[in-house]
Amino acid sequence: MYEQLKSYLAKNTELNDDEFDVFCSRFKCKHTKRGEILLEAGGVSRYIYFVNKGCLRVYLMDTEGRESTRFLIPEGRFGTAFPSFILQEPSLAYIQAVEASEILFLSYQDFRVLPDVLPAWEKIYRVNLERDYIASIKRIESLITMDAKERYTQLMESEPGLIQRLPSKIIADYLGISQETLSRLKSKI
Repeated sequence: MYEQLKSYLAKNTELNDDEFDVFCSRFKCKHTKRGEILLEAGGVSRYIYFVNKGCLRVYLMDTEGRESTRFLIPEGRFGTAFPSFILQEPSLAYIQAVEASEILFLSYQDFRVLPDVLPAWEKIYRVNLERDYIASIKRIESLITMDAKERYTQLMESEPGLIQRLPSKIIADYLGISQETLSRLKSKI
């Protein structure tokens, strides 16, 4: 159950077997159902997740019930409703398992003490944070500077499996386009 996490760690830092064991011992495993909500808006995000299998999404909902996908967390990635998790305050976002998933989760308390137990966590966390920050900025920039086709092509290049696996509604929402536009793009490309 920890092989994917170990593989991720091996790419981002050098840990010996004992350090791997210490790190992994802080995580717990959960199997989710498709559509399962892990965090409701208004709740406090108490966990950071690592996706072994499946995909999570972080999304917002407006007053009329329209969803806006902010972040997708596919296999081999960390994610959470970050502002709520770090500040330990109520979240504006929901976290949902888009498909049946196997996730590892780390509590906020363990997240905070892990650097003392395993100094390499600082580097792992920084690398992950930098990557996700850059991805978020690039996504915002793409919504402003790219047309629908360019955004779709970019997603196909960076996460090709997601387009086939996830519901069109979620992919369209993530790309900031209508389902009809997504359908036309899929038929042309």
